[in-house]
Amino acid sequence: MTVSRLVGVYRADGGLRGELRYLAGHYLRGLSCSLCDITHSPFRRKTDWDRHASDLGIPIVLLHLNELSPDLADFVADDAAMVLAESDEGRVVLLSNDDLARLDGDVTAFFALLRDRLASVGDLA
Repeated sequence: MTVSRLVGVYRADGGLRGELRYLAGHYLRGLSCSLCDITHSPFRRKTDWDRHASDLGIPIVLLHLNELSPDLADFVADDAAMVLAESDEGRVVLLSNDDLARLDGDVTAFFALLRDRLASVGDLA
């Protein structure tokens, strides 16, 4: 399987309204998005994320729930946050929400696990 791109799906909506709703839920009710914790500090994207993502060699796109195409939304269903691989053969989930949550916001650990999962589907050696 040759991966054409990776898609990270946040467990949150994008845009100003979505960001405000997420922040309120996060700080007032303790809700979180495991992928958000990995990619972002409280106010911006982590520089470590950008560096690792550019070194990966496979495009990685980050999408909010309200940015998903209908077919991708059907694939994700209620299972966000996640990272999936897209190829000519279809889509496969590489990292589930549980996988992401166990990383506890650690960018380096995320990319190590992602590389392991990519190797298991045959895209990285």
